[in-house]
Amino acid sequence: MKRLETRIKQDGIVLSANVLKVDSFLNHQIDPQLMQEIGQEFASRFSTEGITKIVTIESSGIAPAVMAGLFLQVPVVFARKRKSLTLSEDLLTASVYSFTKKETNEISISKKYLHEDDKVLIIDDFLANGQAALGLVDIVYQSRANLAGIGIVIEKSFQEGATKLKNLGIRVESLARIADLSSGEVVFIKERAMEELAK
Repeated sequence: MKRLETRIKQDGIVLSANVLKVDSFLNHQIDPQLMQEIGQEFASRFSTEGITKIVTIESSGIAPAVMAGLFLQVPVVFARKRKSLTLSEDLLTASVYSFTKKETNEISISKKYLHEDDKVLIIDDFLANGQAALGLVDIVYQSRANLAGIGIVIEKSFQEGATKLKNLGIRVESLARIADLSSGEVVFIKERAMEELAK
């Protein structure tokens, strides 16, 4: 998605060979117009799948998921990372390790929001090592719902998450695929392919 890639180049900050900061438009401050375009793109890519629910994880996945839900006209359910007095029983749960925060969270969704007749699209902001996505996949499978695929805003393709998911036979649609951050600059998969062709 060209506009997203342009925004990453313009406003993304490379903190290390593995960490890209995009909190000016995606996961702290949110650009609603960009989220709208992202949601529309996900809806277009999964328009023939008969999606009935979108599942994401708090908090950075919520904005793109809600926009996709708006275009697909389906509810959005987000997995909570923290225990709540109002969310305490009949839960679907999974453990998710965050490499960025160096902590494990138990995520949960109420059983009443996912059913075996649902067709689910998972959406998240980043895909790196795949732990959050695999946790959401686990929850969807526990509910016996059908998983249509996973929509990712930014995929760090040099990490193993996408490969893990695809090896499980899961469809992954990533709007921006990063090949490398090690130079301190964002290099997209398409750019890397062009470089290889030019050699």
